[in-house]
Amino acid sequence: MKHTLPRLTALLVAGILLQAPLHAQEAKPAAKAAGKPGVIATVNGVAIPTARADALLQSQLAQGQKDSEQLRGAVRNDLINREMLSQASKKKGFDKKPEVQAQFELSRQGILVNAYLQDFIAKNPVSDAAVKNEYDAIVKTMGNKEYKARHILVEKEDEAKSIITRLQKGEKFDELAKQSKDPGNKDRGGDLGWSAPSGYVKPFADALVAMDKGKFSATPVKTEFGWHVIQLDDVRDLKHPPLDEVKPQIQQRLQQQALEKHISELRAKTKVE
Repeated sequence: MKHTLPRLTALLVAGILLQAPLHAQEAKPAAKAAGKPGVIATVNGVAIPTARADALLQSQLAQGQKDSEQLRGAVRNDLINREMLSQASKKKGFDKKPEVQAQFELSRQGILVNAYLQDFIAKNPVSDAAVKNEYDAIVKTMGNKEYKARHILVEKEDEAKSIITRLQKGEKFDELAKQSKDPGNKDRGGDLGWSAPSGYVKPFADALVAMDKGKFSATPVKTEFGWHVIQLDDVRDLKHPPLDEVKPQIQQRLQQQALEKHISELRAKTKVE
């Protein structure tokens, strides 16, 4: 049975509102309000700074939008609507409600956290040497062979021994696999597909690589999941993807690991009561 490493915790917190792309609602570009440098528009006397427009524009460009007069006009129009609706909301006293204030604080913290983590990433880039070392370690762990196996998983050793005896008497592995505890492949003859030994828990992997092709395990194999009867269908050379192809994923993995380590170090120094 394959085991899966826990997924890395998502660390980056999106700090800018409006995650969906903007659609142009007016063709005018985002520009300064007449006579007011640094202001994109005024709504009921309240100025909207161009810095706010720049931030929203950048968030849209990061999502794949093309910079254009239409997009800048849409940004301006959206900010005017936001200010208008924000003022209407304040008139109704929503800004004083505890649940709204809590959301304000969460948004503020999210923006600060995002800025801090982005700064950490910028100042602690992942080197090409670190990527190469990680790639080599992964390749070494995976080995140079992959195995096509099937298994039958049961709760007790005696059950596994009984299955082995029935196999030795000529019963079909596919049929006996129907009593397996593994729901993912019991109806497929226990087929686990192709995998490197590193894709399995160690006792299973150790038994698998020691087997001859076309044979089933002579004795039950114990793992944390139960007792296995394993059959090795085939073996082939494992082709690893070239480093350049997986470099972005490895960089991201190492970056996440560095962030997790940094956060753990900060937490260790933090007084929590």
